[in-house]
Amino acid sequence: MSAAEDKGMNGAYGAKGTRGAFVPGMNGAEGAVPTACAPSFVLGTAGHIDHGKSALVKALTGTDPDRLEEEKRRGITIELGFAQMVLPDGTRMGVVDVPGHERFVRQMIAGATGVDLALLCVAADDGVMPQTDEHLSVLELLGVARCVVALTKTDLVDDEWAAFMADEVRARLRGTPYADASVVPVSARTGAGLDELRAALVAATCGLARTKGGADLRLPVDRVFSVRGSGTVVTGTLWSGRVAAGDEVEILPGSVCARVRGVQEHGVPVDVAEAGNRVALNLGAASTADVRPGMFLAAPGSVRPTDRFDAWVAYLGAGARGERLETGTRVRVAHGTAEVAGRVLFMDGCAAVQPREGAYAQIRLDDPLPLSGGDRFVVRSMTPVHVVGGGQVLHAHPRRRTNLREGERGLLDALRTGDVAAACDAALSLTKVPTPAEAVAAVAGIAPAEARRRLEDRVAAGEAVSIGLAGAPCYATRGVLQRQLAALENALLRFHAERPDTPGASKAALRDLLPGHVSDQAFDALVEHARAEGLVVVAEGLVGHPKAAGTARRREEQAAETLAAVLARAASAPPAVADLFKQAGLDASLGHRALGVLEKQGRARRVSGDFAFDADACAALERAVVDRLRACPGATAAELKDAMGVSRKHAIPLLEHFDAQGITKRDGDVRTLGPKGA
Repeated sequence: MSAAEDKGMNGAYGAKGTRGAFVPGMNGAEGAVPTACAPSFVLGTAGHIDHGKSALVKALTGTDPDRLEEEKRRGITIELGFAQMVLPDGTRMGVVDVPGHERFVRQMIAGATGVDLALLCVAADDGVMPQTDEHLSVLELLGVARCVVALTKTDLVDDEWAAFMADEVRARLRGTPYADASVVPVSARTGAGLDELRAALVAATCGLARTKGGADLRLPVDRVFSVRGSGTVVTGTLWSGRVAAGDEVEILPGSVCARVRGVQEHGVPVDVAEAGNRVALNLGAASTADVRPGMFLAAPGSVRPTDRFDAWVAYLGAGARGERLETGTRVRVAHGTAEVAGRVLFMDGCAAVQPREGAYAQIRLDDPLPLSGGDRFVVRSMTPVHVVGGGQVLHAHPRRRTNLREGERGLLDALRTGDVAAACDAALSLTKVPTPAEAVAAVAGIAPAEARRRLEDRVAAGEAVSIGLAGAPCYATRGVLQRQLAALENALLRFHAERPDTPGASKAALRDLLPGHVSDQAFDALVEHARAEGLVVVAEGLVGHPKAAGTARRREEQAAETLAAVLARAASAPPAVADLFKQAGLDASLGHRALGVLEKQGRARRVSGDFAFDADACAALERAVVDRLRACPGATAAELKDAMGVSRKHAIPLLEHFDAQGITKRDGDVRTLGPKGA
């Protein structure tokens, strides 16, 4: 920032003052703005260059919004200007004054973001001009609900001409959201009409809802500078939430976090700033390299930047040529105070849209933006640069696609109309497996809390089901649940057909057999529901089908009895495990399961990977070792082998097993009694 730009900044608004006016920690300063007398709104000017916007703001507020030396020298607004106005009924308004020159439309869009009420200036001696039209388009695309028209410079024309121009303005507004806007003749030079304009602004704020909403802090940054002794200061319109000294904010994109050291509204320090105000924030531990105009401040973790979003794109036309907008066209996407390049991709085979038409599209961005569902954006052509359209973000984190699946158009329709319940219903219908509320919300592009409320309502109405733990349920339509239960049952029957001797499948193996991607949470909920319904049996970590698991379990028990007999006959000299299974006439899989059954029953003891012993025989060998070491403390492996009366191939695994069990303790070549053998 140049010295000329920095000079004269006072708090959030750039009114004349001294450098370094931001003083963190001040509160209750003289001239503080009322905090509870009336709602706060943001008023934004609009209109063609030299139609008297800045002069009118100065006449209404006493503040000259043109702060730069170049602006004063050239007599035009280049950067955004700011002021404060208190209307006769006490309503507080932050005023954003925008440039009117066609070269500065980008700055105008940045200034119009977050505006609740527009003040359109049309010079009585000039009438509706190109930037009048372009600014009107921007206001409409950004969702600014109301507008008041100031017919400026009436001191330069007679009453008849002023009336003619007022009719021209009304004709231009016909067919727009501002068709009923008040048109007030004024003169900033003489003061004529200013009281009537203030009254019109009061009337326009009656019942006015703020353009932005939400509980979490969101602030698009429009200026960044450094104040000696205080550090980095950022300014912007607080879209939503509230901010106070001590709060932590996340700088997006980039995910750098900083602590708010001080807050100002209109140059006055305050404890807390609420949404709808122009604010300046003094950030600790953040430099001007960390945060720049075009970035966002947000409550940590509340917004995730995205490189694509779904939207309804309204196309106005490319300048005066009226060309159609083709899918794949590169454009400039303006959101908040940022503008990035991107590409418009229309959905479901739409090749192009004509002027004054719209279509669903996915916009792919070259650089990520911190978007949220419901945000407005403006689209400008790459070259020559014109406002060509815009719209509303419907889904900020969609999957990457342009061909819509069945049901996805219904979801977009619901999001476009703001029907959160219908969006949740559409998202649930798109899921093919029981799904947690958070995942349904992600598909729908809505807040998890809103999804959870709607899903519980549908469960209560019997239109959906909830399965799993009460604290972390999964939701599904009845049809989806029945299809998943049928798939689970069929998968188990196929598993048992291929492995008739196996009582069940592990959960990991069974989940891989189901269609679609089933999360761990959803799979556990599905299995538990199936178990409660008697559709599956769960034992020892295995899931089996009731009709097949019993037969496999009986075969397993029979195999265990056969194996037990072989081990009993072998006594202290059993064959290796592989040979043991062969002698019992069992394949390896069934043999290992049968041996596991005997171990759980306490009838067999595995002493190594190669050998298993009959439990009684192993107990006798253990007693022989303990008796030998009690009679003569300390013995070698060879001496203990002789005491057990076994071969070396059995003695070494047995002794290592006794060591591991604490029966014996080895010290070099000598063993003594361990803690469990003493």
